[in-house]
Amino acid sequence: MPSMTPKPTPDADAVRPLTTDEEAVVRSLPRLIYALSRALDADMTREQRMSATEYLTLMHLSEAPDRQLRMSDLADACEMSLSGMTRIAHRLESQGFIRRVQCEQDGRSWRATLTETGFARLEEAWPTHLTAVRRHFLDHLVGMDLRTLAAALRNVAT
Repeated sequence: MPSMTPKPTPDADAVRPLTTDEEAVVRSLPRLIYALSRALDADMTREQRMSATEYLTLMHLSEAPDRQLRMSDLADACEMSLSGMTRIAHRLESQGFIRRVQCEQDGRSWRATLTETGFARLEEAWPTHLTAVRRHFLDHLVGMDLRTLAAALRNVAT
C-alpha cells in the first residue's frame, strides 16, 4: 500500500538548473581535490622523501598543546581512518619523528607526541611544502578575495 505521507516539495531554487559558471565550479572541485593532493604529495616525496600525509601529521602535532594528540584526534585532523593513521605513525616513529605512548586515562587509546627530531624534520620540509602549495594552488588565485573564499569553503565543509 502506498505511503500516505506527502513527499516534501523541493524548493524551486533547489531544482533550478545550474548556470554555466555554477556547473564549471561543481565539476572542477573533484578534479581540484584529486590533482592538488597528488601534486603536493609528488613534490614532497621527490624533494623531501616524505609524503604529504607524513608532513601534515608532523604539522598537526606541532600545533597541538604539548605537541601531542590522541591517535584518533590526529587521524581526524589529517582526514584519515585510524588504521591509516596508525600505519603513518609507525613509519614516523621508526624514523624517530614521533613517539607513541598509551594514554594514562584509559589505557586503551594511544597518543602521538612530536619529538625534537620530528620538529626539526618538519622545519626542514616546510619550505618545500610552502613552495608546492603556492605553485599548485595559491598562485592560481591571485586577485581573488581569499578571506571570502576561505569562509565559503568552511561553510561547505560544515
